[in-house]
Order: sequence, then structure tokens, then C-alpha cells
Amino acid sequence: MFFSYKGGRIHFSDSGRGATIVLLHGYLESSEVWNGFAEKLSSDFRVILIDLPGHGLSDVYGKVHGMEFIATGIKELIDYLDIKKVFLTGHSLGGYVALAFLELFPDSLAGYCLFHSQPFPDPPAVIDKRKREIEIVKMGKKNLMYPDNVIKMFAPSNLEKFAGELQRSKDIAALLPGDGIIALLNGMMIRPSRLSFLEEGKVPFLWMLGSMDSYIPCELIQTRVKLPSNATVVVLTNSGHMGFVEEEQRSLEVIKEFVNSFS
Repeated sequence: MFFSYKGGRIHFSDSGRGATIVLLHGYLESSEVWNGFAEKLSSDFRVILIDLPGHGLSDVYGKVHGMEFIATGIKELIDYLDIKKVFLTGHSLGGYVALAFLELFPDSLAGYCLFHSQPFPDPPAVIDKRKREIEIVKMGKKNLMYPDNVIKMFAPSNLEKFAGELQRSKDIAALLPGDGIIALLNGMMIRPSRLSFLEEGKVPFLWMLGSMDSYIPCELIQTRVKLPSNATVVVLTNSGHMGFVEEEQRSLEVIKEFVNSFS
């Protein structure tokens, strides 16, 4: 299905019944990465998957897809669907969008989950890496960039076990339009810290981390956050950056239990 937003179209799917969970994918992904996970969740909840602008089947809107722009589109979609409150789960980049949503529309959240994500802005080294990736994509050589990025999403010890899922992630990244990748890279580089909104604790917060995550340093990142009283932290001990694949059953159990605790 498609939803009209600011002169373009956002692709989404809507399945199941019950409390609403919205799943947001990460950088170099599309909503397709959630398919198996979402199908299992939809036996107990209403589950909405969204292709973020410039990814999957959603349109590219310009040179910069800011987190606030994307969050506002999600708000308009849930209003269009006449949903009052959602539990927003964001993987990596999707977590940055979830935090922008928390800042802008806290009354529309029943709770949220940062899944292999964090509230801080890009440090200089990451900004430099994103700029290099933009130049690679502009040269039409994204195939030189995305395979290594995707491989690093999985714990090294899981690469053989999840070879099929790894290939699926590569296939998804291969189909993404270059201008869509660049727009999200630009959007991530300019995002501010949203630590204060997280620590304020306006709505229940679930933080899921992977102990072998190459992108989010599991132990270090926790020392930089003062968790509110309504927060829960779960560390997936056998996961890299793809816990919903690497430890699917455990991830499903955690999210179901957390959402059921306040819905």
C-alpha cells in the first residue's frame, strides 16, 4: 500500500490486530528486512512496516531526508490510519527516526524501542565515513561500499549460520537508489543529540543491544545514558547489529512482553 506525503508516496504494509507496533528499518535496508519478524508479531499485534523515504518502494524527496521529516511522515500515516498511539521500534537509523518522533509527537507513543541504536549525533569520524560513502555513491560505485557495511551488521560468529539472511540484506541494499542512500546519509549527519528526550522518560522505553555489535559499542554506550525509571535494557548476547535475525525468538519475546506490560 502507498500513502501520499508531501507530493510523494510512502510504501507501507499493515497486518494483524491489537496494539499497534510500527517497525522502522535501518540504513541500507527496507521494510523487507522485517518480514519474518513482523509475521510472527502480527499473531498478537497490529504491525505496520514502512519503507523510509528513498528506500524500498518509497519515493526520494530531495537531497536530505532529515529525521524530523521522516518522523512527521510517520505521524501523518498513523493519523491517516486513525491510530491514536503506537509502539515505535527503530532499527539503527530507524531508532534515530523514533527519537525524532519522541521529541515531536510524544503523545502519539505508547512506548518505543531503540533496536541497535542510540541517541547521540554522529562523531567526526562517522561523519567523515558518511561523506566518503556519499562520494562513492555519486560515482556510481555503491557496490564497492554496501557489501562490507552489510557484513559488519552480523556478528562474525554468525556469518555462516545466517548466510541466507546476509545475502538477502545484500540484495536489498543493491536495489536501493543512489539518491535515496545519499539523502539518508545527509539526514543522519545533521541529526542532533536527543539524549535529553530519552532521559526525560515521557513514555516507556526499551533498549535492545547486541553484545557483538560492530556499530553500537554495547557496554560503552550504556555508560553515557542515564536511564529513566520506565526504561528496560536487554542485551542480546549472541548478536551483532541484527538481533531480530540473529536472535529472533528472544527478540520477539522481549518486545511482546514489554508491549503487553503497558498496553
